[in-house]
Amino acid sequence: MKFITKLNIEVLAITIFIFVFIALAGRISAAQTQPDTVIVTFVEIGSVKCIPCKAMQPIMKAVEEEYKGQVKIIFHDVWTTKGKEDATKYNIRIIPTQVFLDKNGKEYYRHEGYFPKDDVVRVINMQGVK
Repeated sequence: MKFITKLNIEVLAITIFIFVFIALAGRISAAQTQPDTVIVTFVEIGSVKCIPCKAMQPIMKAVEEEYKGQVKIIFHDVWTTKGKEDATKYNIRIIPTQVFLDKNGKEYYRHEGYFPKDDVVRVINMQGVK
């Protein structure tokens, strides 16, 4: 009886190990074969208290959802310590300011003030976002 119980536990442990190994191998393989698809980084520098900046929030959300994986959205609030540093880094004069970076992180377009969605889409399409 002890032999059967010990054998069953060993078989169960080996079975669990095999399933875990297969699951992890599948994840690693998928991660290695999936290319980095972010083509554009859309940096919005503004504030949650600024009215034109608030008007940009639904646009950023819509772009993020429609171009998921191709466009990365980053928002910096200039009224926070980190946001002030980022505003200095990007030489921000007014808010909101939109800075568009290519896949290599190089700025290729900048806009100051409210930026309608159609115009944002036109700018991200410049880099091949579809």
